Amino acid sequence: MRIQLFCLGLIALAIPSSLIDASAQDALKSKAVEAMREAAGYYVENVASHGGYVYHYSLDLKQRWGEGVATDDQIWIQPPGTPTVGMALLEAYAATRDAFYLDAATAAAGAVAYGQLKSGGWTNCVDLNPSGERRADYRNGKGSGKNNSSLDDGQTQSALRFLVLADLANGFRNTEIHQSAITGLDALLAAQFPNGGFPQVWTGPVSDQPIKPANYPEYDWRTEGRIKNYWDMYTLNDNVTGYVADLLIDAHRVYRDDRYLDALRRLGDFLVLAQMPMPQPGWAQQYNYDMQPIWARKFEPPGVSGDETQEVLQTLMRIAHVTGDDKYLEPIPAAAKWLRGSLLLDGRLARYYELQTNRPLYMKRRGDVYELSYDDSDLPSHYGWKTESQLAQLGKQFQRVRGGLAPEPEASPRDLAKQAQQIIGALDAQRRWVSTFDGQRLVGQAKMPLGTPYLSSAIFSQNLSVLAAYVKSQSR
Repeated sequence: MRIQLFCLGLIALAIPSSLIDASAQDALKSKAVEAMREAAGYYVENVASHGGYVYHYSLDLKQRWGEGVATDDQIWIQPPGTPTVGMALLEAYAATRDAFYLDAATAAAGAVAYGQLKSGGWTNCVDLNPSGERRADYRNGKGSGKNNSSLDDGQTQSALRFLVLADLANGFRNTEIHQSAITGLDALLAAQFPNGGFPQVWTGPVSDQPIKPANYPEYDWRTEGRIKNYWDMYTLNDNVTGYVADLLIDAHRVYRDDRYLDALRRLGDFLVLAQMPMPQPGWAQQYNYDMQPIWARKFEPPGVSGDETQEVLQTLMRIAHVTGDDKYLEPIPAAAKWLRGSLLLDGRLARYYELQTNRPLYMKRRGDVYELSYDDSDLPSHYGWKTESQLAQLGKQFQRVRGGLAPEPEASPRDLAKQAQQIIGALDAQRRWVSTFDGQRLVGQAKMPLGTPYLSSAIFSQNLSVLAAYVKSQSR
């Protein structure tokens, strides 16, 4: 027996570690493929409604939340709603070629196409009940009401990007998806101003406006210059331009239509124009047609924004990488220097910095009344008044783009393997990824008691995408 064990030990020592690693990776890949199918099977077969999704679900699936409580006939467009889930399903299909994922993604795309407005875009919700309270003026004639296509929070951009990718995955053979995608893209191009910017909302082609660089208002912005329909004007709030850039990049890659690349360049030109002059070379959330920062909602004052400035820098780097034009990198050093000099004592950035003085600007709230303040000791909880600094990450991305590389490096197979193991291990007995509400701010601000377990479309999509990336990395 000792001789036999000794011989077996010699055999084991003779096996190259690379073969052992390969065997372990094969086993993990098989587990990942199985976990993807089980988790997606549960989500698609039990959670979907009309092929679409909302943000959050109670574990018994009796409660659904988008922006507030959702009915069984309502699905959400704004991330992380139906397009977010649908794009994760498309990634799973690309990694496995399992038709289950393509069928589920196609059903989701059909639900999104149903909610396309006559103006060509989307609002945050689609109500598939022809008599539902959130129905709108749908292109298919099955709704009525408002016709406001919105770029706020990535609504129209996410819907269109998903449809473009679903069109590609279906080989351009699904007429409903293809026509919806092209109609939406045409409407988006018609909503781009001559200077390359976009409004927050449109109902038709935008009007021509003079092209001007950003400048500080000469009037008292605290009391003057409030514009009710600010959403018709140039908007950067909540990463509007970043979402548009990603859509245009994918549209050009899929359809090879140079209109989308031209629109991307013009968007980059607008962002260069929209950089504020010294002493605050960052970006505001909202501009009027004279390219001056303006009020949006009553708690969103004119100011140079730490959050939007970081988002614009990321967008400029993506545009520079795709177009190969370094002029889109030129605004970045001055903006990064301004951000570094504007850091708060805790290392974060304020959402707003007062025009020209650069003092962090906040709001006090009494009921529905908001008052400007420099005091951050009692901030309204419904809004993000401060944001984490991304300067270290932005610096690395800037160096990569200057070297001709994409801003974000691909995750290494080793890192993907670690994440895949954790994600697989987090599945419960019903093959769900269950989250617990601990008081964190949720998208849509769903109301649930502390400690409540729930299902999250964001977590499902994120985990499915990571597993798909891992499986794909092992198939090369």
